[in-house]
Amino acid sequence: MADHMIPVGYRVVARSEETADTTTLTLAPDGPGLAPWHPGQFTMVYAFGVGEIPLSISGGDPRSGRIRHTVRAVGATSRAIQQAPVGAVLGLRGPHGQGWPDPPAGADVVILAGGIGLAPLRPVVLAALDRPGRLSLLVGARTPADLIFTGELEAWRQAGAQVLVTVDRAATGWSGHVGVVTDLLAQATFEPAATVAYVCGPEVMMWRSAQALAARDVAADRIAVSLERNMQCGVAECGRCQLGPLLVCRDGPVVWYDTARPLLATKEL
Repeated sequence: MADHMIPVGYRVVARSEETADTTTLTLAPDGPGLAPWHPGQFTMVYAFGVGEIPLSISGGDPRSGRIRHTVRAVGATSRAIQQAPVGAVLGLRGPHGQGWPDPPAGADVVILAGGIGLAPLRPVVLAALDRPGRLSLLVGARTPADLIFTGELEAWRQAGAQVLVTVDRAATGWSGHVGVVTDLLAQATFEPAATVAYVCGPEVMMWRSAQALAARDVAADRIAVSLERNMQCGVAECGRCQLGPLLVCRDGPVVWYDTARPLLATKEL
């Protein structure tokens, strides 16, 4: 078997329960770890004896080689990973794919995240807080109980980010905005001609968010989206993730909207 198909052992060293079905795992290599990763890339994560799935990287520490994965239980493999206890060993391959592009110096950064889509955007938020320029983070979730990284949102506000949050359905005690995430664009502070936007979430949310940004005069080649397709090998050998001329595991998952738009234009969204 080719070396790039052999998983490397990573041990769960910490768990953070985000929601009832979503957990952030901090993983440390048991020996030599993977190559350095870039925000927006993913690894193939193997729950031994169960299966392997692609998971976006939600953070980590390059010095120690630790990687954070935020995983929602939606099937047998994701549930096995999400429930992995401290001390358990998972297999990782990667990092794979194209990550989020770095914004030009001085650009305004606008981030739109839907649900678990905030996970791969978390490193973008942290990087944007460390650079000059405005940062607007627009977060949407189905309900308040589905919001992730709730403990960090206020810290990001205190660090200078404009953080706006909405939910599709309110719950008792919720006093925030109710509606889709694109509703928040009217409150966001940015200069369209100087903006780079990052969008991740369900495909229909990304499509409509990109259209709303374009309507605000943000150029299509400055709106990055993260595509999701069924991946099996992660290294462009099996062809399972083909989307038009793209193999999403190799040419994505992050692409500019002007590239994604004609490929998704035939879908009923």
